[in-house]
Amino acid sequence: MVDTVPMTAAGHAALESELKRRTSEERPRIIELIAEARGHGDLSENAEYHAAKEAHGINEGRILELEDQLSRAEIIDVSKLTGSKTIKFGATVTMIDEDTEEKKKYQIVGDVEADVKSGRISISSPIARALIGKSKGDTVEVTTPGGARSYEVISIRYR
Repeated sequence: MVDTVPMTAAGHAALESELKRRTSEERPRIIELIAEARGHGDLSENAEYHAAKEAHGINEGRILELEDQLSRAEIIDVSKLTGSKTIKFGATVTMIDEDTEEKKKYQIVGDVEADVKSGRISISSPIARALIGKSKGDTVEVTTPGGARSYEVISIRYR
């Protein structure tokens, strides 16, 4: 059985865009670099050739990874969850750290589109797992590498 990869529509579009860029722009550019480096003669001591071949391998590996993820994608339309009062996949949750009074805002997304710096956390992360099923006003206990943290959910949005 093939495992599906849950993702938002925006995450799916971003992966498709990256795949298109890698196949239509990066691949031809790298192939041209390889051909140019071959023209410089002896390949055994040709650093440009080896660098271009390595870049080709990395690009082709990423293309295969993207194709696999997109073929197994289960796109979850977050906008259809608008009326939900509990936290589910796709929710944008604003919460406050009960110790530091610091506000944090995260959207719960699939593993492949997670980026903490952009406020998108993976559905499989400890914070997201603790938030699933909670409602506005609930307190959530999360064990992090820095110790246990306590957060209060102050808003839930689906966009």
